[in-house]
Amino acid sequence: MRWVASPPPGAWPRRRAVPAEPYSGPPSYPVPPRWGFPNLVWRRPTAVPGTASGEVRPIDRIPVLARSLGTILWVFAVLAVVAAGSEIWRYVLLVQSRDSALNTSVVACSDAVVVTAGLLTTILSLLPAGLSVWWLLVARHAAADESGDEPPRPVWQVLVGVLVPVVNLPLALSVVVELEHAVLRRPRDVRPKPSRLVLVWWGAWLVNWILLAVTIVWRLRPGVQAMADSVVLVALTDLAAAGLAITTGLVIRRFSDLLVPIAPERLRTLRVLKVDGAPEPELRTARPVGAAR
Repeated sequence: MRWVASPPPGAWPRRRAVPAEPYSGPPSYPVPPRWGFPNLVWRRPTAVPGTASGEVRPIDRIPVLARSLGTILWVFAVLAVVAAGSEIWRYVLLVQSRDSALNTSVVACSDAVVVTAGLLTTILSLLPAGLSVWWLLVARHAAADESGDEPPRPVWQVLVGVLVPVVNLPLALSVVVELEHAVLRRPRDVRPKPSRLVLVWWGAWLVNWILLAVTIVWRLRPGVQAMADSVVLVALTDLAAAGLAITTGLVIRRFSDLLVPIAPERLRTLRVLKVDGAPEPELRTARPVGAAR
């Protein structure tokens, strides 16, 4: 048994109830007060380094990431279309070479364009891919902070569902749909339902990965016809990559607008220019003691 001692009734003095004073209107001063708000427009709170106010929230990173990533995705899409056009040009030259000889300078120019566009597309594809994954992780944390709930799955499952080949074909849709469900502020107990834009993005995602796998396997086959077919497959893969980049940019823009409805650069600074109908201020007759000159 455990004994608990408590003070008997009346051992502590009771607090006196303070009656509520009736409202007598706004405060009045015999002279204009010297205190007040600074003559400034509204601004963000000052961030103090080393304190909680100095930490950057995930919601504050979304506009910057979305703006930079959108530009990079559109540049990659244009470069992928150029690479697809160079492959189509090469295929046209292959067809013409069946009946006639080709100009050496034209063939050399085609090879240079194909190699340059292919290398730039392959290298530049790593940048939007990495930034897209970063944006995805930041958007998940921002949506979780806004809703007050934990993300539906840990980070390692998100990375596996997006980066691991074959596994990412079905899991990428689940990750993006869960993010859309959280961005739309829907209840957690309701089953997520993908929108039409997300389904279009998933279709572009599947087509891109399937064409990439078929192209890699087909280029391993020997023969002239296999090489010609590989040129067509590479062109289709580049076009699919451009379509995936465009749909990814649209999805990122829509989710970012839902997370941050009003961009900071769209806000207009308000300034008071004129006041009509206000009473004239009462002039003070004497300077109060202690007032600054």
